[in-house]
Amino acid sequence: MPRWLILTGTHILVMSIGFAGGIYLLPILTAPPAPTEAALQSSASKAVYVGRFARDLKGSDLLHWGDGEVRVAPDRIVHLGRLSPGPDYKVYLAPRFVDTKQDFLEAKGSSVLLGDVKTFAGFIVAVPRGVDVDDYSAVVIWCEAFDQFISAAEYRVPRQALK
Repeated sequence: MPRWLILTGTHILVMSIGFAGGIYLLPILTAPPAPTEAALQSSASKAVYVGRFARDLKGSDLLHWGDGEVRVAPDRIVHLGRLSPGPDYKVYLAPRFVDTKQDFLEAKGSSVLLGDVKTFAGFIVAVPRGVDVDDYSAVVIWCEAFDQFISAAEYRVPRQALK
């Protein structure tokens, strides 16, 4: 095999590894400080619902997961736990619990985008005016840049399931 072909292949491999590492590390390096424990606890105390992110959901994997408690108040969502780091994470309220990418894509049209997740050791996201948390049943973390399911937590049983 010609030497130039080997060198080209190894250089492409090293550049690919560096690029992938950069995509993974950039959100960690540029993340703002997480909310303080006092801020998280104060915001969480106003919750009317509680759910839980779990690492073992069908759609989660080694690089895409959430863990910890989610507290839902009428005006904010509070996460007490950890998320795998990544770019362009969004918080959605979904009308039903979803645990895979396909499930969320099917429910995304009837879900509401609340905002961005910029920290991975707990977050507080405001619920916009006009959004009623009672109309939804799950909090979903979604990577918009890569259409990747991260995690979800059911905080109440949907009305349809009660019938």
